[in-house]
Amino acid sequence: MSRPYENSHEGEAEDVSGAEAQVIPLHGPGREKPDSATQADRDLRESEEAQDHLKQQERRADAPVVEFPGSARVSPARTRPAVDALDSLPSSLRTALGFLRDRLTGDYTVDEFGFDAELTETLLLPPLRALYEKWFRVDTFGVENLPADGGALLVSNHSGTLPLDALMTAVAVHDHVPGARHLRGLGADLVFQVPLIGSFARKSGQTLACNADAERLLRNGELVGVWPEGFKGIGKPFSSRYKLQRFGRGGFVSAALRTGVPIIPVSVIGAEEIYPKVGDIKLLARLLGLPYFPVTPFFPLLGPLGAIPLPTKWSIEFGEPIRTDSYDADAVDDPMLVFTLTDQVRESIQQSLYKRLSQRKSVFKG
Repeated sequence: MSRPYENSHEGEAEDVSGAEAQVIPLHGPGREKPDSATQADRDLRESEEAQDHLKQQERRADAPVVEFPGSARVSPARTRPAVDALDSLPSSLRTALGFLRDRLTGDYTVDEFGFDAELTETLLLPPLRALYEKWFRVDTFGVENLPADGGALLVSNHSGTLPLDALMTAVAVHDHVPGARHLRGLGADLVFQVPLIGSFARKSGQTLACNADAERLLRNGELVGVWPEGFKGIGKPFSSRYKLQRFGRGGFVSAALRTGVPIIPVSVIGAEEIYPKVGDIKLLARLLGLPYFPVTPFFPLLGPLGAIPLPTKWSIEFGEPIRTDSYDADAVDDPMLVFTLTDQVRESIQQSLYKRLSQRKSVFKG
């Protein structure tokens, strides 16, 4: 006799044994296993790309490296030949390369007045120094009276038709004062109105002849140059050579009193004869907007050749400083004191000119 529960178990067994097994694929759509040929091509491409990358790195490592003077060394072992080659160049050429590098990279400074010290020393001073040493053969005296640091006001006579005396004085200051100091000249408005010349004047450290700029420069500890005769001095006829003209109202003395810096008289011999002015074409001067149009024995007769200055022998003397720091703060408001100091500076320069002229034996030999 069979039992009910036994029949039920037999039915379940039959159902299980009759069921079909379901196969689940290991690689679904998009995950098919690549064949061996495709895998080999991929490995070959990866190997070739790795070899190309290594070759590019080797070529970069072997490439020559050129180093500018003063730049940081990336790899001393690789750049040593280039550095040795640059060191063997003349100093002037190395300076020029350094200047070009700074211009291209913008690594240079310009002060609030537009003064570019690097451009002045690299481009402007060398040709002026050639005139100073070879053409005018300038002798300097009293350099010890120029301060190595701190501000001072240099007051000089003015002559020569063109302001070469101011330029030669700037070279003397730069080359003979410890620390290679620059003379910051105060120029007339006309200088800065002439195209190109005005730009170079700014870049070489010159600024307008006004008390505000002069006092700012002096308070900053600069050596400031002023030529109080102005166009009256530089454009005077040859018959009035070495006779100082009027020094104006003494504005330079006021600037020195306000800042407490010493006044240093400067006398220049030799500039009066480089362009002996014997006439003045006033009509042409007015048309050109100039204070005068000079006539010399050679200009305009010889054209551009007449503009070559005569090779006279020069001397520049820096006199003893006149102190201003001992006066009270309100001394600048005393017109008599300002007049007295102005006259003292003028007489000091005039006497120095007479003394040097009495010792000179020849205009061209000194």
